[in-house]
Amino acid sequence: METGNKGKYPLWMVVLSLLAFLGFGAWIYQVSSGLIVTGMRNVVSWGLYITSFMFFVGLSAGGLIVSSSATVFNIPAFKAVDKPAVILSTVCIVLAALFIIVDLGSPERILYLILHPQFKSPLIWDVIIITCYFILSVLYLRQMARPVPDPGKMALLSRIALPVAILVHSVTAWIFGLQIARLSWHSALMAPLFVSSALDSGLALLLIVLWGMERQGMFSVPKKLLADLAALLAVFIAIDAFFVFCEMLTILYPAEDSMMSVLGLLLNGSLAPLFWFEILLGLVFPFYILASGQRREQAKWTITASVFVVLGVFCKRAWLLLSSFVVPLVGNSPGITLGQFREGVDSKTIPNIWAVQGMYFPSLIEILIFAGILSLGALLFIFATRRFLSDVSSAKPVKSVNPVHAQPEMQ
Repeated sequence: METGNKGKYPLWMVVLSLLAFLGFGAWIYQVSSGLIVTGMRNVVSWGLYITSFMFFVGLSAGGLIVSSSATVFNIPAFKAVDKPAVILSTVCIVLAALFIIVDLGSPERILYLILHPQFKSPLIWDVIIITCYFILSVLYLRQMARPVPDPGKMALLSRIALPVAILVHSVTAWIFGLQIARLSWHSALMAPLFVSSALDSGLALLLIVLWGMERQGMFSVPKKLLADLAALLAVFIAIDAFFVFCEMLTILYPAEDSMMSVLGLLLNGSLAPLFWFEILLGLVFPFYILASGQRREQAKWTITASVFVVLGVFCKRAWLLLSSFVVPLVGNSPGITLGQFREGVDSKTIPNIWAVQGMYFPSLIEILIFAGILSLGALLFIFATRRFLSDVSSAKPVKSVNPVHAQPEMQ
């Protein structure tokens, strides 16, 4: 492992810091003005924030699964990247929590959730498991940062981290899958779908980050290891595609009218661009690239595939979320109020205060907050890698004491 080229960081940090401050300002404006400044309304009450929450929980879980599996299943080669994977997982779970906070509208509502928990609700299950997951990630990273990690503690934390990482995304999936009124969510396959996409997107993001760190002189990874991780990513993509196929077949074969209307939204309706991007560019195209051993040896192909996997899973989260909001649960005229009615204003002035079909597109405020949180996450990752990875690089005697956790040098 190497650190260097620190002079390149200030410009990136200035840009990222500026975006983070813009996002913070946009959030302050949202808190003061209310969620009406977003593109969300009574029909589509979840949008970019919850999509991002699902997305980053998956990215976090996928990274920690890869890291903990290196110890649990004794894969020495994968241990070379366990620390970047844990740092990435910890940062992603922090970002997921931030998206929940901004989606609440008023941050003080978190206190109500803590003081008056409803343990029958999957939402509180998610709060509990995410809190446990974050604490575990910090403990795991702290143990890795020690000059000589305790093998017993590392083994224990790894064995706990693996099922918790799977559970954290499963609980998030149950928030959706247990809602019987939402046709496109109510499925026993929801948790496997979430976990499978967490595996491929989390590993894909890890590959992108490792490639970026190597180009910046922060970390060095053998080409053979990157090729092996790319091969594993191809397996994860195939598993994810299989679960999506099973879900679509279950809807298509009985051809029930209510479910066919949902399928129509995905195949040729308003959500078709998101759905087909995920299928063609997020699954088929990356698998085609990574199925070739020759292409897996080339970083440009591996990173290209990884980028499309990450974008494809984001599209999957978006179409999955919106598919149950486009058609309101309360049908027929006048439908559901959009929340734009003001006393003294008649329907001729605002003719569309009622809706029988949902529409959503993020507002500028949502986009600024989204970009701000992503920038904050990038800054956190930079600071964390400088802090934790530099400790290992400076502790050279550790290599002879505990070679399992030593990082291989690029030849």
